[in-house]
Amino acid sequence: MAARKRAKEQSEYFFDYSLLFIVLFLMGFGLVMIYSASSYSAFEEYEDTAYYLKKQLTAVIIGLGMMIVVANIPYHFWERFATLGYLVSAGLIVLVKTPLGVSSHGATRWIRIPGVPMNLQPAEVAKLCMILFLAVLVCKMKKGVRTLKGFLVMVVTPLPIVVEVYILTSNLSSAIIILAIAVLMVFVASPDYKKFVIMALVGAAFAALIIYLVVSGSDFLAFRGGRIRAWLEPESDPSDTGFQTLQGLYAIGSGGIWGKGLGQSMQKLNFLPEAQNDMIFSIICEELGLFGAVAIILMFIMLLWRMMIIANNAPDLFGAMLVVGVMGHIAVQAILNIAVVTATIPNTGISLPFISYGGSSVMFLLIEIGLVLSVARRIQLKEL
Repeated sequence: MAARKRAKEQSEYFFDYSLLFIVLFLMGFGLVMIYSASSYSAFEEYEDTAYYLKKQLTAVIIGLGMMIVVANIPYHFWERFATLGYLVSAGLIVLVKTPLGVSSHGATRWIRIPGVPMNLQPAEVAKLCMILFLAVLVCKMKKGVRTLKGFLVMVVTPLPIVVEVYILTSNLSSAIIILAIAVLMVFVASPDYKKFVIMALVGAAFAALIIYLVVSGSDFLAFRGGRIRAWLEPESDPSDTGFQTLQGLYAIGSGGIWGKGLGQSMQKLNFLPEAQNDMIFSIICEELGLFGAVAIILMFIMLLWRMMIIANNAPDLFGAMLVVGVMGHIAVQAILNIAVVTATIPNTGISLPFISYGGSSVMFLLIEIGLVLSVARRIQLKEL
């Protein structure tokens, strides 16, 4: 009897419904906020208040289908496609400079797929493929990742993709996120923190140097320098470079503790650029107040906590590194978006995971969640 009970326990596996519920809640909330933030501008441009909502809902449905498929496939299946994914993502980024490239708001970051009603952002593909490739690389290097050579290999490997994303698509935010994913994954894989302290100090010194050059009047970085100046003194040019930053802060400040009420934002009435995209968190603050903002931040913390539990209990190193990569991606992107909206860092155009408008972003985030759920399903209940 005891033997049958042990056999039954070992045949039962874990499915993280808490993780799934949080993701579904964030997506549902995101759809509501996208409609609220975009209805006015959508009616002006397309005479359809639900234009952006419909496009996002289509991407969400496709993404959920992909998530279900990926969650039911053993995650080791994708291990053999790591190198191919790295090469394909690099090739897709190059395609933005071909006739397939699609421009929007002065930037060419998407490609048109014939026969498909939506565009693809190669940078989102690169984030997923980088997580998979680095997870495989860590498993192959094993203890070698703790050496200086292994550390350099892990940090240098994503640089070609990072440079491609930055130069060919002028997408600094995605380049930063891809590099941050790599650093976080090697940070978890290597117990020697001295290298990361040195890297952090060098990065801080480099950032301070850039800010000093910009403040001193240097033309260094030109456009990026203008954004840094707008971040330091948005009131100096309130109608141009500082406009979006100021309008976002006005939205946050006017929301108070409880907000004006869902759908009652004033800043979305063509005052705040990209209200449904990068700046959607400011609309959340305006309509739902500090209470709504804190609630969303807590949901992200719960999401990351559930993924940390899955990573800690993963059956093997490959599964753990996959979850760590996804966790790092969502954490970095959410933190940077909120930091940009609150003017804590210069504006870099980063979307809020699962909530901001963006078909490619939500689809590939859901695929990443599918990978996490696939790892979770291979955790035996007796191990938790």
